[in-house]
Amino acid sequence: MSTYRRRVRVAAPFDEVWEFHSKIAGLEALTPGFMNLRVERVVGPDGESDPETLTVGTDIEMSARPFGVGPRQSWNSRIEEREEELDAGRARFVDTMEGGPFPMWRHTHRFYEHGDSTVVDDEVRYELPGGSLGRTASPLGWIGFEPMFRYRHRETRELLE
Repeated sequence: MSTYRRRVRVAAPFDEVWEFHSKIAGLEALTPGFMNLRVERVVGPDGESDPETLTVGTDIEMSARPFGVGPRQSWNSRIEEREEELDAGRARFVDTMEGGPFPMWRHTHRFYEHGDSTVVDDEVRYELPGGSLGRTASPLGWIGFEPMFRYRHRETRELLE
């Protein structure tokens, strides 16, 4: 298993950054257009369609067709963990991928208050497809992740600062 990590400091209040990332609209706003993302369905832990906040147990059915090439890839993302220590100025949530292009995907989103700013810290633990060959090549996954997360962090700053 390999790990990719990237941080950015956003000149915006912690509560605004956390709230933005806690909604499906935040995910949609931070996904580059070239991914051709479709959020097909969002179901909360109680079965509610389109819940306001992405809480533990929320399932997000998505599909993408990167660069418009090849067949559309579908997967389910599930919010596995969510912790809020709002008085301490920190929070996090974890999503995992099921049935998608990665045999293993665990994305931890951390948020820390830093004065008048917020640090957004993304960590992805993953395996590339392809069995043992994919596991061997997994450390090279950062080549594809870096442009995606650079975009996400730049958009976070542009939308919230």
